[in-house]
Amino acid sequence: MAKPVEAIESNKRARRRPQRVLPGFGLTLGYTMVYLSLVVLIPLSAVFLRSLGSGLGHFWEVVSAPRVLASLQLSFGASLIAASINVVFGLIVSWVLVRYTFPFKRLVDAMVDLPFALPTAVAGIALTALYAPNGWLGKWLMSLGIKVAFTPLGIVVALTFIGLPFVVRTLQPVLEDLDKEVEQAAATLGASSAQAFARVILPALWPALLTGFALAFARAVGEYGSVIFIAGNMPMKSEIAPLLIVTKLEQYDYAGATAIAVVMLVLSFTIMLGINALQHWALTRHGGR
Repeated sequence: MAKPVEAIESNKRARRRPQRVLPGFGLTLGYTMVYLSLVVLIPLSAVFLRSLGSGLGHFWEVVSAPRVLASLQLSFGASLIAASINVVFGLIVSWVLVRYTFPFKRLVDAMVDLPFALPTAVAGIALTALYAPNGWLGKWLMSLGIKVAFTPLGIVVALTFIGLPFVVRTLQPVLEDLDKEVEQAAATLGASSAQAFARVILPALWPALLTGFALAFARAVGEYGSVIFIAGNMPMKSEIAPLLIVTKLEQYDYAGATAIAVVMLVLSFTIMLGINALQHWALTRHGGR
């Protein structure tokens, strides 16, 4: 009688064992590392090695040039400003799309994805035509003393345009899963709308907000097509780092181009690492509550 009992227990254990859709851990991990090496690690390693091909002295000479420093400052500064703007207005847009019902809601929701589908060069031309001194909006803004096209402000406008969908699409699922009863409970306990938002809603949204900010920032730092038309591309004023890399490549200065790319890579990785640390802290704090 022992064998049937053992067979029954063995069948129960087999049923409890999770069914694997993909092959085992070792094989899938191997494929993962090979794929990441081919797509990410090897190209990035090649960039680092190529940038140091002419020696550390040449590398430092390139990255410390005033024109390069000005372009890096503009690219990262404009990207941070654009991502911060998108966090605020992306939250408002996603809140309206999730919490309210209104005519043509699906059309508005589809318009959010327009920067995804629109070629960046087309977006740059459209924004330049709109904000140029003789454009529809640019003419009106010039009368107020505000020049957008061919200035750093135009770069911020272009980067805000291409980064908005990342914030909205990151926040929408979180808002849809957020229980409205929690807000009602806060109101029942005497909390005002501002207090309920600051103490109930915002803590739950912090991880998603940081993720959207990181995605919008990462997209903006490397943006090229939608910026070169509206920026004006004036050295030391409105020249972005990706354009300077392309200029170096056109001059066959591959070591200089890769040196600028390495600096952008290191700075981007450092900022993203800090954002991920903040996101982990926000998740831990919210989970602890």
